[in-house]
Amino acid sequence: MSLLSPQLEAFMAIVRRSTVQQAASDLGITQTGVTQRIRTLEGRLEATLFTRSRRGMRLTTEGEALLRYCQAALQLEGEV
Repeated sequence: MSLLSPQLEAFMAIVRRSTVQQAASDLGITQTGVTQRIRTLEGRLEATLFTRSRRGMRLTTEGEALLRYCQAALQLEGEV
C-alpha cells in the first residue's frame, strides 16, 4: 500500500519520466488520466506544479516543494 494518492503517484511519475506520455505508460493509464490527476492536484493545492514545453515538464518552485513532501512520505513508508 502506498501512502501517495493517485494524484501524487501521477506527479511522481512525471517527475521521474519528464513527460505525460511516459508517466502514463509507467502507471498503466491514459495520458488523459495522468493530465486529469495533475489538474486535480493543482486545483486542490491552488498551485502550478509544472511548466510545460515540447521538451517535457519541469517542476516549478511549488512543484519542488511538493516533491520534497512526497520523498519524505515515501521514506516514511519504507520505514514502516
